[in-house]
Amino acid sequence: MAKKKEKLNVVYSTNPNFNYEFDEEETIETLPKNQQKLYVSIDRKQRGGKEVTLVEGFVGSDDDLKDLGKLLKSKCGVGGTAKDNEILIQGNFRDKVFDMLTKEGYQVKKKGGN
Repeated sequence: MAKKKEKLNVVYSTNPNFNYEFDEEETIETLPKNQQKLYVSIDRKQRGGKEVTLVEGFVGSDDDLKDLGKLLKSKCGVGGTAKDNEILIQGNFRDKVFDMLTKEGYQVKKKGGN
């Protein structure tokens, strides 16, 4: 998502008292843990053959997503990222992440084979 504010419907104004209208940024409210439906899978596509554990389906603010990602990464002892309502954790930690999310109170399903 772009952090830049978009000006609406005006390119230029000669009025010295003119105020631009800006898009209102939507604030996404984070669902409670027991209402979140998260999917945990292993992904190898477009990663040079390396595996990542992918957590999808998070509904909430970017700050809450990053906090959850930080928790999972620290418990697994690896790196990763949290953006676009997905958490990527480097390596194959599907079972460990599944157990951690279940203990935290999330509704979790494994996605994919093996």
